[in-house]
Amino acid sequence: MNIHFIAIGGSAMHNLALALHLKGDTITGSDDEIFEPSKSRLDAKGLLPETFGWFPEKITSNLDAIVLGMHAKADNPELLKAQELGLKVYSYPEFLYEQSKHKTRVVIGGSHGKTSITSMILHVMQYHERDVDYMVGAQLEGFDVMVKLTLDNDFVVLEGDEYLSSPIDRRPKFHLYKPNIALLSGIAWDHINVFPTYENYVGQFKIFVDSIVEGGSITYNAEDFEVVKVVQSSQNTIRKLPYYTPNYSVVNGQTFLETTEGELPIEIFGKHNLNNLAGAKWICQHMGIDEDDFYEAIATFKGASKRLEKIAESKTGVAFKDFAHSPSKVKATTQAVKEQYTDKNLIACLELHTYSSLTPEFLKEYKNTLDAADTAVVFYSPHAVEIKKLQPITEQQIADAFQREDLIIYTNPAAFKAYLFSQNFENKVLLLMSSGNYGGLNFDEVKTLIA
Repeated sequence: MNIHFIAIGGSAMHNLALALHLKGDTITGSDDEIFEPSKSRLDAKGLLPETFGWFPEKITSNLDAIVLGMHAKADNPELLKAQELGLKVYSYPEFLYEQSKHKTRVVIGGSHGKTSITSMILHVMQYHERDVDYMVGAQLEGFDVMVKLTLDNDFVVLEGDEYLSSPIDRRPKFHLYKPNIALLSGIAWDHINVFPTYENYVGQFKIFVDSIVEGGSITYNAEDFEVVKVVQSSQNTIRKLPYYTPNYSVVNGQTFLETTEGELPIEIFGKHNLNNLAGAKWICQHMGIDEDDFYEAIATFKGASKRLEKIAESKTGVAFKDFAHSPSKVKATTQAVKEQYTDKNLIACLELHTYSSLTPEFLKEYKNTLDAADTAVVFYSPHAVEIKKLQPITEQQIADAFQREDLIIYTNPAAFKAYLFSQNFENKVLLLMSSGNYGGLNFDEVKTLIA
């Protein structure tokens, strides 16, 4: 097929372009700007546009399909030309479904944990040399690409994102996959710019459960009240299979999972990750991996990129970087690190970076999320608020939201960096939680603090 990508430089888009190129399709693309690592990865395969910008002349009747990324606008010149020519324009999830409609589709949904669970499943499959197609939202150790599509594989494992599909398709991505096997890990209000009320957000997960094909199954976190309500209220004729956090213990900074064969030391830690592991185990069993084989493989799983990623460690100190930004993720991650390192002082730093986290009415959702930390720091950039054209927020609003009297708040990147570099990290754990970079913080420099 001849396929053109409008906004090829996005994280998901460039990975899909690479996957289709490896499958043998002819790929072209455009974008007005492309950053690393997308730029180098596209360039290595000869897919990097020669010139940045939008070029309607690239859109011809010779194209079999157009894939439209979220970064593009509804009035994009290339999109308008494609519509004028009557070409088929797919959103990213629409195209993934088109490529996998004859496969068994395994879709992992939830406000939190979906990347980790998808990563665990793929790790186990690779460990046991079971070849599957996939799409996951993080770079995994041992995997060259984040998307893989073949003609032959029976299974495709898809991370089911609830965000919108494209500028002209306002449906959440995971509504389009029609899973045979699905998992729902948790529901906690997010993406307030798209789902302005909690009820509206929860409604998207109801649609997801109802989209499972007849006779399929939903494996769900029975410890999440909202998940249980959504699944049990569904009239869809599917199997409903609950899972629970397994028993585990933490001894001298090492987590042990209780199994029928005894205690198994594992690399990941935290109650939320053990809960994710339980969900992944059941999905792997649906895919033909028995429990013992799952445990053998999961013992070597070190986590997905940016998910509780250890960036530095010394004899007395350790530093983690985590993608956590929504309230539920922040709370779970902070608690997990403190539980793992009870003998160390935890300095937890959160950057408010997303649209939701910088919205005054959403801030109250962060109440008590940093309570497990010995020292809690919040950073946000008034410039980022301005760029997103949001209502300004004050330090007092932040303090009122988190309900922690000793909360430290920074709005200046240089001041935040100076604070970090003034700390003595002996017998301490540093946890950096953000989907951004604290206004330009160099994480390689941060690593030198843990010596």
